[in-house]
Amino acid sequence: MKKSDFNFELPPELIAQAPLAERSASRLLLLDVVAQRRQDHYFRELPDFLRAGDLLVFNDTRVLPARLHGRKDTGGATEILIERVTGEHEATVQLGVSKKPKEGGRIELADGSYATVLGREGSFFKLRFESPEPLAQLLLKLGEMPLPPYIDRQADASDLERYQTIYAREPGAVAAPTAGLHFDESLLAKLRERGVDFGYVTLHVGAGTFQPIRVDDIKDHQMHREWLNVGASLVEKIQRTRAAGGRVIAVGTTVVRALESASYEGELHPFAGETQIFIFPGYRFSSIDGLITNFHLPQSTLLMLVSALAGREFMLDSYRYAVDQHYRFFSYGDAMLILPTGD
Repeated sequence: MKKSDFNFELPPELIAQAPLAERSASRLLLLDVVAQRRQDHYFRELPDFLRAGDLLVFNDTRVLPARLHGRKDTGGATEILIERVTGEHEATVQLGVSKKPKEGGRIELADGSYATVLGREGSFFKLRFESPEPLAQLLLKLGEMPLPPYIDRQADASDLERYQTIYAREPGAVAAPTAGLHFDESLLAKLRERGVDFGYVTLHVGAGTFQPIRVDDIKDHQMHREWLNVGASLVEKIQRTRAAGGRVIAVGTTVVRALESASYEGELHPFAGETQIFIFPGYRFSSIDGLITNFHLPQSTLLMLVSALAGREFMLDSYRYAVDQHYRFFSYGDAMLILPTGD
């Protein structure tokens, strides 16, 4: 299967550059996979499509202000984008610099502290931050919110809140689990009133999520690593939901990747560690009954994941429909609810 099999034409003006004034005011495209049917709705209508006893699983990762600015010891300006925090003072990063630094090179930060280049890992660099405070604290002091590369503007004060889910609590991500950005307190309250239960995983989304596939045959693609935690209490809640006839609805592809990474031979188990799972058509899901997700980039691994759930042709046809109907795309854009069983 080729990456070109997952291409579609997207007018640039449909790439959302800023969030709507209200989180739940986004549009929602409902996909009934069995009936091969689409319906246009608004995200605030989500409770109408869920039932008492259903379980929504959220990713509670919290986005770090992971973009830093500094200068190499030779004087050149450098932008540091944290890809993954790997220790209290260490991280894998992308460097925006005209000439790449060598191992042992130093980058001075705005507060006078500096980062030492430990080496390279593919297109990423390993840095050790020589600061008395942990990296997470340093980022809170010096960092900027790392908006995705397809948002053509600088982050501003509003992004500190809006590029974060309202239930984020576990710091570690450098990109938001964007399907969750549509939920506000009012919508969560309506879902509770309907009898929908909530559960949480943690998957710290890395900047590698924006890396393009560089091979033609998608089976040759190697996924980036991300850390996740699926706790025992969630596993028990999912088992109870399924036993009672409820559905498990993942809020975002990161939740799908976390749950499927914690599944072995079709059974979910508690798991904490790294994953490189790559889901594309032909994959058999064992942990979810539906998915809430945003619209993804052409030829991306996330488009391949949702195509595995809903079928490639139906998904691409739905994307073309969304373009025709002027849905807003990507992180600050609109959403879809995929129900593979058609319920």
